[in-house]
Amino acid sequence: MTSPTPPLVLIFGPVDPTGADGLPADAVTCAGLGCHGLAAVTALTVQDTAAMEEVQAISPELLDDQARCLLEDMPVQAIKVGGLYTAEAASAVAQVAADYSHVPLVLHLGQRGPLPEDAAEQDEADDLLAATLELVLPQADVVVIEHARLAQWLAEGTVDIGDAPSPAHALLGAGAKWVLVLGSPLRPGHHANVLIGPEGTTSNWPWQAPPDRNGDTGGTLAAALAAFLAHGMAVPQAVEQAQAHADARIAASFLPGMGRRVVNRTFAR
Repeated sequence: MTSPTPPLVLIFGPVDPTGADGLPADAVTCAGLGCHGLAAVTALTVQDTAAMEEVQAISPELLDDQARCLLEDMPVQAIKVGGLYTAEAASAVAQVAADYSHVPLVLHLGQRGPLPEDAAEQDEADDLLAATLELVLPQADVVVIEHARLAQWLAEGTVDIGDAPSPAHALLGAGAKWVLVLGSPLRPGHHANVLIGPEGTTSNWPWQAPPDRNGDTGGTLAAALAAFLAHGMAVPQAVEQAQAHADARIAASFLPGMGRRVVNRTFAR
């Protein structure tokens, strides 16, 4: 007897050998929320809980082939885009997303690689960010980003807000349908996760500070959000449910090695 097919989530991301982030982590999150995760590998990494030593990016041609092979075979209900490592990969993902624009897409704009060590690596990082913002972001139904990262981009001039009232509104103006900013300061001593949507509609929820040495603030939430969207939830409801799911698992994170804590995705509330 064949069981019903669970909602399918296509995840673009790296293979993190620690299981703390990327495809292994997102697959567990999806499974815990009743979804089946499909993988389009963007990079292979050499890392432990303390540091990332090497990143081997997958070619854009192979990345495109992985995604389209899956999408042409199975009806995917949501897409989650995590770590991208080259501008060419961002372009490939954007083209796939445009061809499947009816599928809700969650874009997590988090730090997913080692910091640039020289001018050439900085140029590559700048090209990747520009391609992500110009090509992938307009395909996104929801963009998830930490306030600290958005503030850094504003300080560096990476994001030009123009006449927009805030950097988050500038991302909406660049084409995102919804923007979720994590840990946004509302007033001194008070932070919130702020969701801004069409026509400036705004909702906010209390922000829960992660434990010390925690390496994940947005990835778990973004994966959970994609899973809830795959179940057919509207964005505000999916965001609320994803935050509750992520907060509980981040609060239960554990310290398996000598570096960062790992989100306990097996934790049951």
